[in-house]
Amino acid sequence: AECSVSYIMLLALVVVAAAPSPRLDLGRMGVGTWAWGNKLLWGYDTGQDAELQAAFGRAVDRGVKFFDTGDSYGTGALEGRAESLLGQFRGELPAQKSENICFGTKLAVYPWRLTPRSFVDACRASLGRMERTQLEVVQAHWSAQRFQPWQEQALWEGLADCYDLGLAKAVGLSNFGPRQLEKCAAYMARREVPVVLNQIQFSLLSTQPEESGLLDVCRQFKITAVAYSPLALGALSGKYSPDRLPPGPRGFVIGQVLSGCRELTGTVDEIARERGKTSAQVALAWTMSKGTLPIVGVRSVSQVDENMGACDFRLSGAEVAELDRKARLVKRPATQNVFMTD
Repeated sequence: AECSVSYIMLLALVVVAAAPSPRLDLGRMGVGTWAWGNKLLWGYDTGQDAELQAAFGRAVDRGVKFFDTGDSYGTGALEGRAESLLGQFRGELPAQKSENICFGTKLAVYPWRLTPRSFVDACRASLGRMERTQLEVVQAHWSAQRFQPWQEQALWEGLADCYDLGLAKAVGLSNFGPRQLEKCAAYMARREVPVVLNQIQFSLLSTQPEESGLLDVCRQFKITAVAYSPLALGALSGKYSPDRLPPGPRGFVIGQVLSGCRELTGTVDEIARERGKTSAQVALAWTMSKGTLPIVGVRSVSQVDENMGACDFRLSGAEVAELDRKARLVKRPATQNVFMTD
C-alpha cells in the first residue's frame, strides 16, 4: 500500500510538472472578506461599507495582492455581499492599481451543485456580482469527498471548465488534505489547468496541516498554502482574554479556546514585547515562517496597518521552535474545519 501511494505521488508530480503556470503574484499576505456581509458572527451592517472601502484601499497601497472571498459570504439576503463590495471597490481603483491585484472567489459546494455546468454557472454569477469578465482564481470552497463523494468529480470538472472557458486565470482549492490534493492536482494537470493555491485552516491553534504533511505536499506541487483564520477568529490577536471577549457566538468560541492555551498566548505576548510588535503580528509571522501566505480579515485601516506590520520582520529559529513547543501543549486547539479531507 505504501509503494502504491508513493507511485501515485510520483506520477502526479510528473504530470503536474508539465502543467501551465500563470504569472500570478499573490504577495506575502492577503485579505479575507468573510466578515463583509456577515451579521451573525461579525455584526456587519451597510453603514460599515465606507470603512471597508477605506481598508481595501489601504491594503492595496500597502502592497496586498490577494483578496479572497466566496459566493456564500454574507448572511441570509446578504449572501454574495462580499463579492459585490470587492467588485465595487476594485472598479473605483485606478487601472494600474487594479491590474496589480488578484481576486479569488470560492464556490460553495452546495448539495444541489451536482454537475460541472452548475459550478460554471456559479462562477458566472460571481463574476456578475463583481462586475468582472474574468477572475484571477476560481476556487472550490471545500472538497465534497468527506460528505458527498459522488459530487467531487463534477466539482473538479466544473473548475477546469471555468479555466478553459476563460472565466478564470487559474484554479484554487480549499480544505483539501494531502491525499485529495495530490489526486486533484494530477487531474488538473492532465487537463492542463494550473492549480495555484490550497486554502487551509492554519495557526498556532490549528497546526494539523503541518502535522499531516499537507504543507509538504503543497511545496512538492508548487501550490501556495494559503492560511485562513491565522488569528483563530481573534483568539491570537492579543485583544481578548477569558474575562474580555467579543459578543455573540464568536466570543463563546474564543473563550473556549483561550481557557486552554495560556502558556502559548503568554509566549506570543512575551515575544511581541521583546520585538516591539503586537501579539497578532507575532502570530502572523509564525504562519509565514512555515511558508504559508496568511489571509486576514480586515474591517478598518488600522487593522490593515497592524497586519502588514507582520511583514516587516522574521522570527528567529529559536522563537519559532518555542512557539511550536507551546502550541503542542494547547489543551483545546481550534476546532478543525469539518470539510478538511485526508
